[in-house]
Amino acid sequence: MNQTSNISHELFTVRDYLRWGISEFGRAGLFFGHGTDNAYDEARVLVAHALNLPFDFTAELLDARLTVAEREQILSLLAQRVNERLPAAYLTKEAWFAGLSFYVDERVLVPRSPMAELIEQGFQPWLSGASPTRILDLCTGSGCIGIACAYLFEEASVDLADISIDALNVADINIARHELSHRVRAVQSDVFDLLDGERYDLIVSNPPYVDAEDIADMPAEYHREPALGLASGLDGLDITRKILRHAASHLNVGGVLVVEVGNSCVALDEAFPQIPFMWLEFERGGHGVFVITREQLLEYQDSFV
Repeated sequence: MNQTSNISHELFTVRDYLRWGISEFGRAGLFFGHGTDNAYDEARVLVAHALNLPFDFTAELLDARLTVAEREQILSLLAQRVNERLPAAYLTKEAWFAGLSFYVDERVLVPRSPMAELIEQGFQPWLSGASPTRILDLCTGSGCIGIACAYLFEEASVDLADISIDALNVADINIARHELSHRVRAVQSDVFDLLDGERYDLIVSNPPYVDAEDIADMPAEYHREPALGLASGLDGLDITRKILRHAASHLNVGGVLVVEVGNSCVALDEAFPQIPFMWLEFERGGHGVFVITREQLLEYQDSFV
């Protein structure tokens, strides 16, 4: 897709560019997994962004003719998607999570956790008592999980913790974007290292959990994301072990820990066969998210040493 100078003289409508983009994506063998799962939706995201239209723009606009400037903008985005293997979210600087819009760039992973569904369900039945007043989003990245929790629990204060200053700068953008600075803050910490004395009713985490084999086999699009947010040792559990080892001392009585480990769920069960991880199921897809209580963490504390 390196020669597009003459294409704009042959394509004129929104429909033309959607069709052409889909065909180019197919020829290039792109991978989709950062908010969309097919070439049509990926092309539609980029075309809509270039035209300042919502993703779900009406069918009547498909045959609208485009200006030269609009055509060039679309071609530029489609070319970057193909030539640089950049996920659409990095090109538009926007991703959606739990029904909310977030700023994203290459300093953070593109939000895609199935935890969005858990948040929309109010963490039921695991938080069946009083609503949490203190929440920690550990390894927060863009801040999307913690900020979505702040919308759900309107009286809660939320800490967004990450080791990466770059990620925390993006999280700060999203805190300001959602006007939540009065009760959401970004905190630098390597897991719990700089959170001494802090206790929470709910800790949620989507930490790095990709094992060495999967890192080596990932499609090019995933290699455009920060490796710090993906890799976690040979079996993908280096960070998760740290979380399990120290989470109980940062949870209040009755507190709950929710962690996503993706495909490393098999390795986690094999490493700790005696631990009663509650593995969640999601109607919209996704897997590898467990829930465990503070009391269970204390009961099996010696297993995590």
